[in-house]
Amino acid sequence: MDPPRRIQNLGLMKKTPLISDIQGNSLDDGPGIRSLIFFKGCPLSCRWCQNPESKNPDPELAFDAQKCVACDSCMEKCPEGALSRDNVYFVDRARCTLCFECVKVCPSGALSRAGREYTVEEVTAAVAKDQPFYEASGGGVTLSGGEPTMHLEFLSGLLAALKNKGIHTLIETCGWFNFDQFQESALPFTDAVYLDIKLFDADEHQRYCGVDNQVILENFIKLHELSLSRQLEIVARVPLIPDITDREHNLEAIARFFREHGVKQIRLLPNNPTWHPKCLALGYESPFGEDSPMRKWLPPEKMEACRNIFLANSLMVV
Repeated sequence: MDPPRRIQNLGLMKKTPLISDIQGNSLDDGPGIRSLIFFKGCPLSCRWCQNPESKNPDPELAFDAQKCVACDSCMEKCPEGALSRDNVYFVDRARCTLCFECVKVCPSGALSRAGREYTVEEVTAAVAKDQPFYEASGGGVTLSGGEPTMHLEFLSGLLAALKNKGIHTLIETCGWFNFDQFQESALPFTDAVYLDIKLFDADEHQRYCGVDNQVILENFIKLHELSLSRQLEIVARVPLIPDITDREHNLEAIARFFREHGVKQIRLLPNNPTWHPKCLALGYESPFGEDSPMRKWLPPEKMEACRNIFLANSLMVV
């Protein structure tokens, strides 16, 4: 089975967004101790997406074979007969109607629902309980995904609610959004933006991410210019994906782009191979085989070589 299709346009999603997860006690997605809110749905279709459960804006049924205790309660409960141990994915996605009755009776959590509706008030309450930790550590709340900017009406309401409580807000974005709408609705309540620049060549970006990168580069420039004149932090991040984004010609082009626009520092994100089992849980094979370098952590020497390209272009790597 193929992965879910990407979102096809730059317009806003009109329905209430789904949240795939809310995680606390994070130290890797912004300053201090943070809570992470993962939105479902993304306009890109990066082949290496490390949160594949967040690509599709609709709810999904996930099956983790490692957690299954083979009690068969789910198969007895499924009204469509969509579950079978003869199926390598366990779930027949063509027959499953996403009623999630199987999830309700699964005692081990092997079957789970990816994506739930929350109100702004529910999300705010879920993360605000950790506010003492934010204040003690200089942390806050990071909105990630998927792509949070697909849901600007909900996003701006949530950001405003968090700011009303004095909570630091950070958006992690692929950069593919309508800037004017973002600036009007979400930016007034945003303290920081982390934006990924993956591939500089438009054709390569189209090939590996499903869209070209013109909007992304333009939005980065605009955000960077705003960061020079107001209290907005913009952090450029470069994912290092083996044999795709970590190639010398790509990193050299990105480094020149940053230098030409006065960017002083960037952050490198080494490949994280732990996402592959998530694909199987959602009913399709990872696009990268077992012998692919995508299945391994980035070697230290490769990380250092990538780092040196940016240092040679007078960029600080943090």
